[in-house]
Amino acid sequence: MSVEGLRVERAGPLALLQDAGRFGVRRLGVTQGGPADLHGWAWANRLAGNPWGAAALEITFGGMTLSAVRDVTLAVAGADLGATLDDTPLPLWQPVAVHEGQTLRFSAPVNGLRAYLAVHGGFQAEPVLGSVSCVAREGLGGFDGHGHKLAAGDRLTVGDAASKSVEPFQAPEIERIDYRAPATLSLLPGAQVSDFTGTSLYAAFNQAWQVDDRADRMGVRLTGPRLECRVGSMISEGIGLGAVQVPPDGQPIALLNDRQTIGGYPRLGALTPLSAARLAQCLPGQEVRLSATASESALRAYRYFRSHFDV
Repeated sequence: MSVEGLRVERAGPLALLQDAGRFGVRRLGVTQGGPADLHGWAWANRLAGNPWGAAALEITFGGMTLSAVRDVTLAVAGADLGATLDDTPLPLWQPVAVHEGQTLRFSAPVNGLRAYLAVHGGFQAEPVLGSVSCVAREGLGGFDGHGHKLAAGDRLTVGDAASKSVEPFQAPEIERIDYRAPATLSLLPGAQVSDFTGTSLYAAFNQAWQVDDRADRMGVRLTGPRLECRVGSMISEGIGLGAVQVPPDGQPIALLNDRQTIGGYPRLGALTPLSAARLAQCLPGQEVRLSATASESALRAYRYFRSHFDV
C-alpha cells in the first residue's frame, strides 16, 4: 500500500525519480536511466532503511521546495545543495524525521551537483519496462510514467512502512565525498585503445582534463589535449555506462545513464561505475584525471561498495 508523502511546492531545474535503472531493454533502443551518482543514491536509500533498488529523488542544482503531507523519515546523500528543514540546515548522510507540515528546501550547489532524497518505504510509481527510472528524452518512467520531471503541485506517494523502524545510522565519514576536490577516474581500456597514438595515450593518462559545460545525464564532455586515433569511421557498437568516446575533434565524451544505446566513435575505454558516479557530481570547470585500471581491481572495488547494501 502507498500513501501520499510529499508535495512539490517548487520543482527547480531538474528533479527526477530514479530507481536502480532499466535493464534488459537496450535491444529495443531503450537506455538504462537510473541514478547518475550511484554512490549517493545507494547511501540515501540505505540510510532511509530501504533495500537496494528503491526509488529516490535525484535533485540537480537545487531550487526545489517540498512540503510534508504526513510524517516521514528521509535521508539526503550525495551533493550538498544547501538543504534546510523549516529554514534550519538539514543534516546530510543520516536519517531525519520530518513531520507533517514541515518544509524542505534545496537552494544551490555547495558541494557537488546532484543530491539524492530517499524516503523510508521508497517513492512509489507505476513501472515502465520494469523500472520507474525517469528518462525524459525517451518519455519513460518517473512519477507519472511519461518521463516528466517534477513540477509544482505534483504529489509524491511513498510505500507504507510505518511498521518498520529506521536504524539511527550515519554514513561513515570516508563515504562523504568532497566533490570539490580534483577527481581521479578509473578507466578500463577499450577495444580501440591501441589505435590511439602514443602521444595521445600519454596525454590522456598524464594530463588533467576539465569538465565542460556541455554536460547532462546523457554524457559529459572533457576538454584538454587533443586525442588522435588512427581509426576513422566505425560500424556502430553497443555503448555501456561510462564509455569514453572520442569524436573527430579529439575531446572525449564520457557517456552516462541516459546515453544512446549505440555509437560509432572510437572508444578510449569505459569508466568504472563508481568513477562514472563521481564524474556526475563534477561542476563545469572542475579538474579530473584518468587512470587506467584492470577489470579485477574494478570488480573488487565494486564488490566492496555493494557489500554496504546487500544486507
